[in-house]
Amino acid sequence: MAFVDLIRLGHSPDPDDAFMFYGLARGAVDCEGLRFEHRLEDIETLNKRAFNGELEVTALSVNGYTHVCDKYVLLNTGASMGVGYGPMLVAREPLVPGALRGAKIAVPGEYTTAFLTLKMWLGEFTPVIVPFDQIFRAVRQGGVDAGLIIHEGQLTFEQEGFYCVADLGKWWMEGPGEGLPLPLGVNGVRRDLGADVCKRIDRVLKRSIEYGMAHRAEAVKYSMQWGRGLDESLADRFVGMYVNDWTLETGGKGRPAIERFVDYARDRGLVPAESKVEFV
Repeated sequence: MAFVDLIRLGHSPDPDDAFMFYGLARGAVDCEGLRFEHRLEDIETLNKRAFNGELEVTALSVNGYTHVCDKYVLLNTGASMGVGYGPMLVAREPLVPGALRGAKIAVPGEYTTAFLTLKMWLGEFTPVIVPFDQIFRAVRQGGVDAGLIIHEGQLTFEQEGFYCVADLGKWWMEGPGEGLPLPLGVNGVRRDLGADVCKRIDRVLKRSIEYGMAHRAEAVKYSMQWGRGLDESLADRFVGMYVNDWTLETGGKGRPAIERFVDYARDRGLVPAESKVEFV
């Protein structure tokens, strides 16, 4: 068991994560004697840092988690679920899905859930790794045939002048997910902290999410610092998409969705064979 004086907490610089950690950042919740230091980095960077177990607590793509489940166990709160919506494949003009087989597609990272879901849906294509906030630019400049967008791009792609080729969250829920939402992001805590510390962190995070929900207007306003191009109405809508009952009860309500997704990917050889889903 590792002794910890400080919990380094990694999360993405986007509105839903900021909303979840608002209560914690404001010092408005009981931290049970733990001190937290926020580390804001894009999700693919966090996925890669988790390979070395660098942070005690970190946001992870479900895809990323399958590669580090020996080091991290999942917290019971804090997941982002696409309930009939999710990462979108967009292009400069309307396209039929078949036109993109073998095409160059900008993706936000090889360990993102979005990338894994695209492989499930499309099969063969040529991925071009692009930071998530530069995918619109990559598609617009024509270096790729389409782009896989996450975060607030799901709400702004039309005003940016793009067409949606496929909503992968909708595809998953209506198809392989068998009615379950697409599990996109989760929060992992390092196993070597020990059961007591892991449980304390789990309770603290749940309090922070509950605080944000109870003080929604001010939490949304706080989250807009990371809402690239979102006004308050869109920021509130985006937060509502990914911070909800599934977020509060990940280890109960959301567990079947995560297990279904990981099983489906593992059966197709798309994630490590030893992948397992385990909660605090």
